[in-house]
Amino acid sequence: MSSVTWKSLAPPPGVKPDPEEFLHAALEWHFGPETGSPYWLERAKTLDFDPRTDITSFDDLTRFPDVTAELRTVPVQRLIPRGYGERPDVVGVFESGGTTGAPKRVVLLGDWLRSLLDWSNDRLDAHGFPRGAAWLGIVPSGPHIVGEFFRRSAATHGAYGFSVDLDPRWVKRLIAEGRQAEADAYAEHLIDQAAHVLRTQDIGVLTITPPLLERLTRRDDLVDLVREKVRAIRWGGTQLDHDARDFYRTEVFPETVFTGNYGGTMVVGFASERPGLGGDDPCVFDGLSPFITFSVVDPQTRRPVAYSERGQVLARHISRSFFLPNNLERDLATRVRPPEGGIGDSVADIAPVARFEDEDVIEGVY
Repeated sequence: MSSVTWKSLAPPPGVKPDPEEFLHAALEWHFGPETGSPYWLERAKTLDFDPRTDITSFDDLTRFPDVTAELRTVPVQRLIPRGYGERPDVVGVFESGGTTGAPKRVVLLGDWLRSLLDWSNDRLDAHGFPRGAAWLGIVPSGPHIVGEFFRRSAATHGAYGFSVDLDPRWVKRLIAEGRQAEADAYAEHLIDQAAHVLRTQDIGVLTITPPLLERLTRRDDLVDLVREKVRAIRWGGTQLDHDARDFYRTEVFPETVFTGNYGGTMVVGFASERPGLGGDDPCVFDGLSPFITFSVVDPQTRRPVAYSERGQVLARHISRSFFLPNNLERDLATRVRPPEGGIGDSVADIAPVARFEDEDVIEGVY
């Protein structure tokens, strides 16, 4: 691989690669016999096209099958590109939330995590998040990638992080079995733990899911604590509709920076709320283009809907560390034009589909 091609695939922080050069470099890397992962090198033999010669644009990526279901059983070592050598910098193996069946797995590598954090920290700066603050995260940990993102964000943009352990699969199981009272008790247990941290520590940034934020705001004493201490709130994990978002921003926490993320395990990252949105604007999320991109499509044809229309989110992750080019997510969104120079779509007004992969979608607390 030439040095020009290599730089297109892994540019320095803040440098956006040329999309065509980037895509060419990614396909050469992931389907080259010396650099590609065992999984994709073997999977390529089942395709009716040659990824290195027949895929020439981002639109062509829809020719790939949606292989996300296969990530439930693929041995994770087969997902790591050979180009990383014998000792790749594996940060961890992470799993989806298990919302629709058995969890899917991805491998997070250090170079991609550093790139994602550089971009995320810049976006936090653009929103006015304080640097060097202590963070509190009420988000899943364990096998869930969001916990790792929280920990690293707290350490690189903030000072350090306090966390409350959250098992979203247990909540979803309780709800699916009709044990709502137990699910409510577990959620209150999470808020109790967060309350102790807020009362005893100087927390400047709160990361939380919308269902848990709603529970927190039922307690006047905790609302007062957040108003007194917390300078910025980052939410994500489940939907937050326009009216609720506006209520939190303008009525409950009017002096607190309030912004969201949208993402998931299968994109190995997230999209960030667009800075500078007005009070009447929808909550628009921009991906880290061209690495994380979205299309809003008709789920039957997988063709893009018109701008400002609703469709299902089709997500792509293309980096040196991971390749997932055609992943239909379990979310609906409004299609929005991307920022200037961006690839694909930005997304707004996120909401889950009712059923996905023949399973009812249960969000719970994450």
